[in-house]
Parts: sequence; structure tokens; C-alpha cells
Amino acid sequence: MTIQDIKLRFGIIGSSPLLDRAIDIAKQVAPTDLTVLVTGESGSGKEVFPQIIHQLSTRKHGQYIAVNCGAIPEGTIDSELFGHEKGSFTGAHEARKGYFEMVSGGTIFLDEVAELPLSTQARLLRVLETGEFIKVGSSKVLKTDVRIIAATNVNIPEAIHKGRFREDLYYRLNTVPIKVPALRERKEDIHLLFRKFASDFASKYRMPSIKITGAESYLENYSWPGNVRQLKNIAEQISVIEKKRDITPEILVRYLPVESNNTLPILVKGEKSENDFNERDILYKVLFDMKKELDGVKKLVADIIQGKKITETDLAMNAEPGIYAEHGMSNSVMQVHHPIINNQQPIHEIEESLSLEEKEKDFIKKALERHKGKRKNAAKELGISERTLYRKINEYKIPG
Repeated sequence: MTIQDIKLRFGIIGSSPLLDRAIDIAKQVAPTDLTVLVTGESGSGKEVFPQIIHQLSTRKHGQYIAVNCGAIPEGTIDSELFGHEKGSFTGAHEARKGYFEMVSGGTIFLDEVAELPLSTQARLLRVLETGEFIKVGSSKVLKTDVRIIAATNVNIPEAIHKGRFREDLYYRLNTVPIKVPALRERKEDIHLLFRKFASDFASKYRMPSIKITGAESYLENYSWPGNVRQLKNIAEQISVIEKKRDITPEILVRYLPVESNNTLPILVKGEKSENDFNERDILYKVLFDMKKELDGVKKLVADIIQGKKITETDLAMNAEPGIYAEHGMSNSVMQVHHPIINNQQPIHEIEESLSLEEKEKDFIKKALERHKGKRKNAAKELGISERTLYRKINEYKIPG
């Protein structure tokens, strides 16, 4: 049987090389009894691959059962899979066979296998290794002959790292891995699938089929986190709700959930120039750098007032061109605050005590005037303590 024959038999639509590769692996492994682990995102169509393997195997006349491990409560999962004896727990009024006993000679598909409790994982590992199991509440060892195919959308290596999945069970299940591609990885199939779903719903609801008009790129560029299941749901919604049968981009985007990393083409016109954003970013950077340098100047002035020696290195740190030189701006914006920090002025002038005293006195007077004599606020602006300010006021005999 060719890959195309398998697609026709199981209703698989698409010509993606990744999809064909997954089908080919299922075809090759089917005649064996090897355990298979099918992985892929939710809604990508993992459930069809166990059916392909079972129907193409020597067990095709045996029973096939699919078990959703995530839908069975933890307290009853062991009973469902392995059976129980009468009176083994509250409500066990009679003995019951589990799936592994009932399906002996056939195939069990364990969907969402990563949701199994650790205790059940240990029981499953024993079945895989020896074909033996024990019913809940029994001590008798039973044998079974089943082929196990498991599937999950969980990253099992990560679950192993977090202690949620047994590593030895993973290697037993993963004898043959089949990776089902996500819908966004088979862009060439998206439009074809949409047309198929639209045709199906047109027949189901007895209405004309919808068709895409100029919106193919929107279908292809959307990430489809819900994969084929999401595409089918959206095709059904549009088929039922929209009166227009020609689906334009404006109509389609109303049904596609907004994504933070949306890669859809933009519908609106008049995009902002990239230069606008660059100039805005530059302006923000200039303002932030100016604030940073102003803070440095305040500290320098405070050191001067407190009588600390100002070195040439200190001045250089507050006279770096920084962002201003990058954009053709001068450091003159910094020179208006105080002539002492003008790096064009000789250093020896800064060291003259008389000049420092006059400048300190001038700073203190102006700060007091701005804050209407409130010494606490003036000291805060000058970057010194109130105690130092009181001492300077008395030292320079500044009227308060």
C-alpha cells in the first residue's frame, strides 16, 4: 500500500514532506510488534496514526481500543487499565477485567500517556518489559499480549527532568518515534484543508460553500496554535455565520485570535516610518543620559561644598561626550549649570579657596531663595545634610 493509498483510506489531506515522512514510518513499523510513541501538538491529528499502524499490522483482526489517560481520574486509572477484584476498594461490588486483559491479541492506544500517575507508569513499564500485570486487590500475576502505541503533546524529556515521568518508561515507549508536524509546518496544506472543511460544512448545513478570496496568505502566515482542529472550527464558524460566501482578508481576520507575535500581513495603510521610531528612541536616550550626567554634576557640586578635593578624573567623568557626540550635540548643555565644571577652565582655578567659598555661598543663597528659606528642601537640592547646610550658613554669615 502506497502513502497515497493510506491517505485515501484514512481521510488524510495534505502533501507536506513532513506529513508523508510520518505516514511512511507508521507504514514501515506496522507489521512489527514494536512500541510506538507518537508526539505532536494538540489538534495536529496524532490519533490517526495508531489506527494506521493497527490496520496495517497482523493484529488488525484483534481488538483496538483508545484510552485517554488524561480523562480518567487518578483513583480509578489502575482499575480501568488492569482490572480489579471484588471488594478491592469501596464500590468494587464485583470483579472487573481491565483493558490489558480484554484487548489481549490486539492494540491499545494510550493517548496523553504523560498524564499517567507515577504509580501507574511503574505498572505499565512491567507490562512492556514482561507482558505481566496484577489486578487491583489481587496477588495473581496475569499475562497479556497487546501492542502499545502511546501519544502525547507534552515535552517528555522536560517532564522527566521535573520528576513527572519515568525515564525508563520513556525509553520503552519511544522504541519507534513518530513526530506529527504542526499545521504551521505544513503551510502548503492549509488552504487545501480549509477548502475540504468548507465543502464538508456546506453539505452538512445545506448551504453554498465558502471560498477564500485573496486571503490565502493570511491562512498560511497564521501560527494555528490549535492546529487542524482550530482550522476546522474556524471554517465551520465562517460557514455558519457569514452571509457572504467570498471570504476576504477583512472577514477572515475577525475569526483569527490575536497573537502577541502576530505575523499576519497588516491590513491598515500608512505605516510609520522606521526613522520616526529611531528619532524617538534617540531622543529618549539623550534625555536619560542628560539626567544621568546632571546627577553626576549635583554630586560634584556637593563634594565641592563639603570641601572635598576635586581631581581632574572627577571632572572628566562629568564631561564625557556620551550620546551628545554621537548625534552632533555639544557638552555645552552641561556648562550652563556651573562654570566650575566647565572642562575648558584650568584646573588650578578650582583649587583656589576664595573662588570656592564664593561659589558655595552663591549656591546656598540661590537654593534658599528658591525654597523660600526652607533649609531642609535647600539641603536636599544641594545634596548635603541639613547639619552641613547650617554650618555653611553660619560660616558664610548668610542671612536666614
